[in-house]
Amino acid sequence: MIRFLQSNREASVAIIILLLFVVLGIVDSSYLSVETVISIYNNSLTLFVLAIGATMVMATRGLDVSVGSIMGLAAAIGGICMNAGLGIPLSIFIALLVGLACGLFNGFMVAILRVPAIVSTLGTLGLYRGFVHLATGGKWIEGLPEGFKDLSHAAIWGLSPLAITVLVLLIAAHVFLRYTAFGQSIFAVGDNREGARLLGIRVNTVQLTAYAINGVLAALAGVIFAAQIGFIPNTAGNGMEMRAIASGVLGGVSLLGGTGTVIGATLGAYFMTSIDSVLVMLRLDAFWNDMIAGAILLIVLIVDGRIREAMAQSMRYHKYRKFLEPDASAMTASAADDQSKATEPTAVHAATASDAKGV
Repeated sequence: MIRFLQSNREASVAIIILLLFVVLGIVDSSYLSVETVISIYNNSLTLFVLAIGATMVMATRGLDVSVGSIMGLAAAIGGICMNAGLGIPLSIFIALLVGLACGLFNGFMVAILRVPAIVSTLGTLGLYRGFVHLATGGKWIEGLPEGFKDLSHAAIWGLSPLAITVLVLLIAAHVFLRYTAFGQSIFAVGDNREGARLLGIRVNTVQLTAYAINGVLAALAGVIFAAQIGFIPNTAGNGMEMRAIASGVLGGVSLLGGTGTVIGATLGAYFMTSIDSVLVMLRLDAFWNDMIAGAILLIVLIVDGRIREAMAQSMRYHKYRKFLEPDASAMTASAADDQSKATEPTAVHAATASDAKGV
């Protein structure tokens, strides 16, 4: 069971989600419906996009805790541009450029200046959040164009254009990380930085690119968030970094780098959003969301650590078992030697008696 949980984290998370649906279905039968599944998916769009970016950064043995601030800053700049009459496509493009710039700056500090990821992104978390307040004057951005809000309205099978875009993005990200050379180099850098360098992988370029992509995805998450709620609060993105990291870790992305999948991170994000839906159904206050997200992150880290320790012990045992357990053939040979030694005095005694008799 331990080996299965370690090597099939996606299946494990899927089982947990199904169990959650079953329990909630027992409490309220209306919860078990296709509409509920689609509704949770639509509510998970922002976290899905953040989880993809978190997967890429964590796969390189990095960490970005500034994604919530990047999300809020990009959303604010995009909203200001739209209200200034720049048009929806151009405003979204500018917002993505803001995310790219923030991601490149994070990557530059981590990959080039060699500042520890947690330290550098903690610094930019406050820096980018300050930029949000400077850009908005501490006020909410309202009056966004109706055409922008329409991007989040259901179009096909209950899915909005943004929902369909995120679905395509999830598939593309999975293929990119799983089946392309650059995607594999991301995991190689996280698994063994020096080994990847010896293989000819440009480690700094890979890290810089991972953070840049993460910044763009955080900006896209800000655009989706703004379109869904129809306005941009000055606290947009607060706390989303913890939820993104928790989603990735829950889905099997290792904080030590080198392992993880977009599918697992997506399932983790879906589970986190399902918990939010449970809180709404139970009429609990919203502040429980962050508390539960933090608790889930701690539990998963503890359990994951225990599983890794058990797996490491099992691997060490199988590796050195031949030295710990005597070989059966060696034991047989040893027993035969002992038996021959035991019978040797008897044979000598018999020979001596025969010689004496002959004399």
